[in-house]
Amino acid sequence: MALPQTKSDTSPLASALRTLATERDGLTILMKAIEDGLGEPFAEAVTTIAAAKGRVIVTGMGKSGHIGRKIAATLASTGTPAYYVHPGEASHGDLGMVQPEDVILALSWSGETTELSDLIAYAKRFRVTLIGLTSNATSTLGRQADIRLVLPKAPEACPNGLAPTTSTTMQLALGDALAIALLERRGFSAQDFRVFHPGGKLGAQLRLVRDIMHVGERLPIVPIGARMEEAIAEISRKGFGSVIVVNEDGTLAGIVTDGDLRRHLTPDLPMLPVTAVMTRTPRTIRPDALLATALEIQERAKITSLIVVEDNRPIGLVHFLDLLRAGVA
Repeated sequence: MALPQTKSDTSPLASALRTLATERDGLTILMKAIEDGLGEPFAEAVTTIAAAKGRVIVTGMGKSGHIGRKIAATLASTGTPAYYVHPGEASHGDLGMVQPEDVILALSWSGETTELSDLIAYAKRFRVTLIGLTSNATSTLGRQADIRLVLPKAPEACPNGLAPTTSTTMQLALGDALAIALLERRGFSAQDFRVFHPGGKLGAQLRLVRDIMHVGERLPIVPIGARMEEAIAEISRKGFGSVIVVNEDGTLAGIVTDGDLRRHLTPDLPMLPVTAVMTRTPRTIRPDALLATALEIQERAKITSLIVVEDNRPIGLVHFLDLLRAGVA
């Protein structure tokens, strides 16, 4: 059944759908603007920031300031040194934070934010590159900026057309686009990302398999010529619910899991060769893979153990409980 979306419908669900649709349309308009002319100054902004020896000074007042703080945080966490300077505080000493080798990214939808005037004047005086993110190319910010990122006009989601909604969504999206373009230009990897995100679940996901894998004597291993009674004993000793089977040259031959035992549960099971029971194509992972990758493999394959291999030789094992203890799952 179609959901009501007319403006006369004031139900929370209809209101939410109208808001999201309006902001979605704003992003579509923004994408079109990048294709029709905004792309050139956007690329210039990326090149300028990437070449800067200093940092990106992000500034803005009101809602633009809140968006600016998020943009600065995203830039900093993805390899582009950045921080936010409040334009009001800048006029009372914080201008000393801005150096000639920096780049200023100033946000103002109207381009006439009074509090930005001292920052603009400072940028001109000391030849600090100024990137203006505004919707008005002929505004003070638009005229004074060295690079103008002029956002297209789009209806606000606010029914009164007053509360910044669609406009701030477009500011935020363009800021994200800047950060990601710079990330890709720098070749910023997941391991680089890990340096700036050591805490929380995200930090845990960015750890490597080698950081938590079981090695050495903790590995449950039997040779390919073993009987199942030996494999069952090894499963019981090591407590992982599985045992790795290796060839005579130490390469991986297969794995025997608790599930394999249940599927072959007969009186003569202990006397069977492991080759009769083992899975010959076990799931494996490299030691330098991310824990997030290990979790994805285990959840997709519905398994609890991953064999860590190098040159097809088992060097470790990661159990689902290890991922739980590491805070990944």
